Amino acid sequence: MSSEEQATGVLHIFGRQLKRLRTAAGMTRAELGSRTGYSESTIAAFEQGRRIPSAEFIARADEVLGAHGVLLELVEEVERAQYPPFFRDAAKLEKEAVALHVFAVQGVPGLLQTEDYARAVFTMWRPALDEETIKQRVAARLARQKIFMQKPMPTISFVMEEAVLRKRLGGRAVMRGQLEQVLLVGHRRNAEIQVMPDDREEHAALFGRFTLIETSQGRRIAYVDAYMSSRLYTDRQTVREMEERYGVLRAQALTPRESLAFVEKLLGET
Repeated sequence: MSSEEQATGVLHIFGRQLKRLRTAAGMTRAELGSRTGYSESTIAAFEQGRRIPSAEFIARADEVLGAHGVLLELVEEVERAQYPPFFRDAAKLEKEAVALHVFAVQGVPGLLQTEDYARAVFTMWRPALDEETIKQRVAARLARQKIFMQKPMPTISFVMEEAVLRKRLGGRAVMRGQLEQVLLVGHRRNAEIQVMPDDREEHAALFGRFTLIETSQGRRIAYVDAYMSSRLYTDRQTVREMEERYGVLRAQALTPRESLAFVEKLLGET
């Protein structure tokens, strides 16, 4: 069974459980929607496995229906279904990270994206995504950003190519909002953002983007994101090599303070 089929299966299982519990509680879809803040049609979509419910909805529905944790047991698997198949394992590890380091070469990293920028990215996806999938992908991307508020706070850093910040994906207004978001995150105590200028004569990672993850269990993982073939590396030699590249990248890039000044300058020009 493919990962896409597994995700669809989880959604149908959740939907059947939700319908069974709602019916047992003598509640209509409209009533459940009213008590959870959703429309009747959305509740129907959840029950039919056509739409991915948020963790907040699942928790509220479990409480309203007196499910005693039955629905909550499915939260993790339902959350995984929000992501494209190639990113699901990485998303789970990212959520558990105590340290996360990202090198970006084509677009602003998902953890830094605004809603408008993320929507623009998914709207440009080819083959084209339907509107419901775009909404789900945007919501999932924004949900990942809760990592900045986790306790204890994870250590997070980004190195981005200058070209990433100069691209006006989505248009001028979208990019202005995105640059403002980069500045906001860059001022967090647990996040550092660095820019790799285009005029640098040395560059330690010309092969492309990657992410380094360290979990609370001490696992160190490298995630290399490529079209339809993204891969997690766990062997120590490969991870160590990626960590070395990232360390050199940080030394070659602008410092965090210089980088924020650079982003402020770009914002003034946008």
